[in-house]
Amino acid sequence: MMVRTPLVRPGSSGGGRVLRAVAISSLVALTGCARGCTSSRPPIHLNPSMDDQPKVLAQTASPFFYDGSSMRQPVPGTVPIGGLKEDGAFFTGKGADGQFVAKIPVPVDEALVERGRQRYVIYCQPCHDARGDGKGILFQRGNVPTASFHQEKILNYPDGQIFDVITNGQGLMASYRWPIPPADRWAIIAYVRELERKRLASAADGPAGIK
Repeated sequence: MMVRTPLVRPGSSGGGRVLRAVAISSLVALTGCARGCTSSRPPIHLNPSMDDQPKVLAQTASPFFYDGSSMRQPVPGTVPIGGLKEDGAFFTGKGADGQFVAKIPVPVDEALVERGRQRYVIYCQPCHDARGDGKGILFQRGNVPTASFHQEKILNYPDGQIFDVITNGQGLMASYRWPIPPADRWAIIAYVRELERKRLASAADGPAGIK
């Protein structure tokens, strides 16, 4: 039995109703299939570059390189920026003979001493106190013995030896290699020497000049 579809004139209201019904039926069908139907195809990822990036992650294996490592070694002889440390005295406090340098290997001026004072307040004053007598907070609250910069032993230290102590630590003092860069270590030494000079000058003036 053949069923004839009734003709609908383009301008009639019945045609509009039919088109809306077809559109709604198609939308419902597509929505139902998208949410409930299974498919052998992978899901559509509109922007895969944000979640699935073809990149190398640190500490992971990679079949692309011959050694299977994703992290590559520097080219032999490569020197990082700021890594060429040819001035041994500046970076180690020691001369070519391996001995501590006697004096700071950079020009000492007011700017360097002021920079040293600022770094001293941050890193040294909590233990060595403002005058360098070793009576800082550790001594006050924990009775932890802290060196005085005014004792004869340290007064006789070459500047390079103080630099080495700041760099590597000594006794209860930890290393400040990483918190304090070499230039600031020398600045601190310049300030410490200034404290020592002022104390010696006050002592030379007699009891009335001692503060």
